[in-house]
Amino acid sequence: MPRANRYFIPGYIWHITHRCHKKEFLLKFGRDKQEWIKWLFESKKRYSLEILNYTITSNHIHLLVRGDDDMMVIPKSIKLIAGCTAQKYNKRKNRKGAFWEDRYHATAIQSGNHLLRCMIYIDMNMVRAGVVSHPSEWEYCGYKEILNPRNRYSIINHKALLDCLQVNDVSQLQKIYPEILSKTIKENRIKRDEKWTLSVAVGDGMYIKEIKEKLGLKVKGRDIEKIDDSYCLQEPQASYNANFDTKNDVLRPENGLFWDITY
Repeated sequence: MPRANRYFIPGYIWHITHRCHKKEFLLKFGRDKQEWIKWLFESKKRYSLEILNYTITSNHIHLLVRGDDDMMVIPKSIKLIAGCTAQKYNKRKNRKGAFWEDRYHATAIQSGNHLLRCMIYIDMNMVRAGVVSHPSEWEYCGYKEILNPRNRYSIINHKALLDCLQVNDVSQLQKIYPEILSKTIKENRIKRDEKWTLSVAVGDGMYIKEIKEKLGLKVKGRDIEKIDDSYCLQEPQASYNANFDTKNDVLRPENGLFWDITY
């Protein structure tokens, strides 16, 4: 399999997914999840990474960020977080070998309503897995900080988040986000939806056409597909592991479009 191409569209929102090597549950202990969060915070300090949301499961992570004009902020951040988390785990366990899949996947997400729905999808991970009944019960995600900004050691960039959601202030977000999330749980609309993790981009029709035009030949042959009330720019068809158990939450191991990372 050839290495992924490296390129970047500045100013866009990216939903990043990265899974542990061979779907192993290498993040099952709280100390390892906290280690990942520690280095996420460090990436914000060191590289000014604009973090909008995140969640950590036992074998993969979700990270929602906004890119700026520096194309290296996101790959440097992922390299730092993933590399330091893996080194700490392997040293403690006297373990050798890969901790992560070699590539992470990045899906461009349109601001506004599509971003809101992606945030809910991310926060619902452990509800889907049956571990908790509400995201507020999961310690290793951005839900609580989204609703209650921290004065110190903040991870979520609320200014960027409000701007991307097109929401006026935190009080408005505190009102609408729990309401929509609770309705989602009540109506049992929490199933796994591959468009958020396997697509090149998700948004309305004009947004997807814009993405496809900007990526040019890099996405030649990729199809635009309408799924529910969203449009998606699809990755090329490939064989996937057929085990879609929510506890494993299989993610695409390759990223044919975006950044590589090397440890």
